Amino acid sequence: MKTRRLYIFAAIATLGCVSAQAQVQAPQPKPSPTPQPAPSQQNVPESSEAANALAAHAAGPTLTLKEAEDLALKRNPQITIGRLQALVSQQNVRESRSALLPNAFLSVTAADSHAGSRITAGALNNPIIFPRAASGVTVSQLITDFGRSNNLLASSEYQAKAEDMLAQATAAQIVLAVDQAFFNALETKALVTVAQETVTTRQTFVDKIQALTSAKLKSDIDLSFANVDLARGRLLLLEAINNYEASLNALSAILGYQDQQNFQPVEEIKETAPPAPDVNPLVMQALQQRPEVQALTEQVAAAEKFASAEHDLKRPTISALAAAGITPVRSGQPLTNWYGAAGVNINLPLFNGFMFDARAKAADLQTEANRQRLSDLRNNIARDVRNAWHDTSRAYERLSVTRQLREQANLAFDLAQSRYNLGLSSIVEFSQAALQKTEADIEGTDAQYQYRLTQIVLAFTMAGPK
Repeated sequence: MKTRRLYIFAAIATLGCVSAQAQVQAPQPKPSPTPQPAPSQQNVPESSEAANALAAHAAGPTLTLKEAEDLALKRNPQITIGRLQALVSQQNVRESRSALLPNAFLSVTAADSHAGSRITAGALNNPIIFPRAASGVTVSQLITDFGRSNNLLASSEYQAKAEDMLAQATAAQIVLAVDQAFFNALETKALVTVAQETVTTRQTFVDKIQALTSAKLKSDIDLSFANVDLARGRLLLLEAINNYEASLNALSAILGYQDQQNFQPVEEIKETAPPAPDVNPLVMQALQQRPEVQALTEQVAAAEKFASAEHDLKRPTISALAAAGITPVRSGQPLTNWYGAAGVNINLPLFNGFMFDARAKAADLQTEANRQRLSDLRNNIARDVRNAWHDTSRAYERLSVTRQLREQANLAFDLAQSRYNLGLSSIVEFSQAALQKTEADIEGTDAQYQYRLTQIVLAFTMAGPK
């Protein structure tokens, strides 16, 4: 935007110099000994490159904002990553729940040994080895661990909810990036149109000065200034096309394409609504609805449950165990052809080098860290909402200012055109009025896009409709 304005101001200043010099020159100045090339022969490569680029873009498919958002939600890898992470957390819930369910496994055993063999070294176990072949089923069931497994299950459920909220937050961020890239493409496209009009206006001015110079009514320096302005206009057009291509490249990337797509962004006309008069309700809405806040709240709850589970490590664990099976091969040993047994086991931790104390303390510290992150996130969101609301309010005020600017510029252009048609003014005055009108149109168009963008950012920060 700054570069475009510098080009426009330079053109106005240059045209002013041409007008001042034309007024002090004689009606028929001496012709310059060095002939000037025809304007149609200057900067042909630049004009051809610009025309080819514009033709390539014009052949692309149209794209609305809604279509761009839907396309990004389907193709962007970040959306898929968020959904996969949510699915992973759901499987973690199943894993935690498995501790509360029975465990059963089938065993098939065959053993042979030297007569009279006994295991006399190693762990404390039954040293007798019988040659045998048997199969059986063993079932174990946790009776109670005094809340540890339930707390771990609750922690994983809260974490799964947090992942769902984070997936929604990722989708909202992608949609915001798509909207910003889409409106940036629309704005740069409008600047290409303005640059084309500028080149056309300056080409007309060059042709007029060329005719006057051929008729000995203008000097060669007037034509030189006009050609300089035309060259600057073509440079402005090339830069505008480059910016438009860069915006399309950014839009294509956020939509999930590796190559640049020559989309034709189509603007949907919507009624301009004023911003909310008070920011405090927006802040409260953001703190309640932002998925990031909800996700971190769930993570705090998950950390609290995990901390409780770590404290439960010191409590006893009571479980039941049952086994049954058959022993068809007993090698003459005094064994029955089937077996069955059931029992209850109680484990009470006594000492493990203070490991459980350290784990419980670490879980408590992590819970407090998550609480502080949540507090910091709330503060940042409140700040972002207020900043976005102020930006929206200023952008809305800018609409009325640029509207007045366009009205005055259109009035000045109409007056200059009437004076030129009546022969009361020069082409310089008419060109200056046309450039001022173009600048006012650019400011008005930019104000419209900026206000729409600030509305989108405000809607994102408060998790509300756009």
